[in-house]
Amino acid sequence: MLESLDLPGRPGDNRVVVAMSGGVDSSVAAGLLKRAGYDVVGITLQLYDHGAATHRKGACCAGQDIHDARRVAEHLDIPHYVLDYEDRFREAVIDTFAESYIAGETPVPCVACNQTVKFHDLLDTARDLGAAALATGHYVRSRKTGDRRSLYRPVDDDRDQSYFLFATTREQLDFLRFPLGDMTKAETREIARDLGLAISDKPDSQDICFVPSGKYSDVIERLKPGAAEPGDIVHVDGRVLGRHDGIIHYTIGQRRGIGVATGEPLYVVRLDADHGRVVVGPRDILATRRLALRDVNWIGDGTLVDLPPQGVEIFARVRSTRPPKPAILSYCDGTVVVDLMDSELGVAPGQACVFYDAPKGPARILGGGWIDRVATESEMAEAGMTFVDTAQGSLAQSR
Repeated sequence: MLESLDLPGRPGDNRVVVAMSGGVDSSVAAGLLKRAGYDVVGITLQLYDHGAATHRKGACCAGQDIHDARRVAEHLDIPHYVLDYEDRFREAVIDTFAESYIAGETPVPCVACNQTVKFHDLLDTARDLGAAALATGHYVRSRKTGDRRSLYRPVDDDRDQSYFLFATTREQLDFLRFPLGDMTKAETREIARDLGLAISDKPDSQDICFVPSGKYSDVIERLKPGAAEPGDIVHVDGRVLGRHDGIIHYTIGQRRGIGVATGEPLYVVRLDADHGRVVVGPRDILATRRLALRDVNWIGDGTLVDLPPQGVEIFARVRSTRPPKPAILSYCDGTVVVDLMDSELGVAPGQACVFYDAPKGPARILGGGWIDRVATESEMAEAGMTFVDTAQGSLAQSR
């Protein structure tokens, strides 16, 4: 059942724009709002047109998906518009993704898409259409806390998309609504069948919609010719073990396909973009304890400047597939640092670190930031540091 959107007056007095990707989730969001009596307008963004991607199962916002969104809108009897955002998407998401990989990072383009295209450009379009709110099919919840809205994890932990929404600002949250936050995926598909939607059994979209082959390096090489420069594969002890065809073919924590054999299991532990090196070593070298963040978005109470000198206890999530873990968040002279109580493996610059106020259940999202630098347990031990050392000074030493 659709909960109140906390909008003034009757549902029919409020126009709600729904971001319709052509998938089950956004289609059901539109259907529920229509059934509740809201003045619903569907908008689909055409984000890319990469040949095979437009026909691949799990693609999003291209080709067949646009057709599916249009069919759903016709079935629901709501106005529907397709907006060409290809140039904007390429500039804000795809090009940034490629540049991040070339720099030796592991980017999360879905966050950038929400941050720049969906919750900025599309939100402005919704306001221009006189909407009282913009609704999406994300599995996340929002509700009022005081005079503002706050973000919370959804009922369905398996579908939790809060990690990808950490960059949502307070102002955006006040305008956004998430009709599916109190539902499971199974319930959503059942509602789709009840609404008579032809896409009720359509496969879910993939994390990175614009990579038709599933190989990031193919997209990067096409966008940035010459980006895949060869270099050395180096052991953490300094030995040169072999050569590689470009650091864009590797990610932190990678075990298979490294291209060298030494008789011991090796993992990618660092990508040295400045010198074109892939640094490998044993698994325990991957244990990360401290993170320095950039471009932090705080949507908890107060501001980051209000944090006490000793920091505050939070639960940090360094990947969408991992649960939030206990950590200390601190702010010192403009640097935001997260100290993990228990180390995490394979944490890489370019990924996101998201803050929660509880480890599970209806936890509130307090914000997050992009990982700029990491300090592993071995690096901290060599420098004689512990996780309670002064944040900014120890991070400077760790690099």
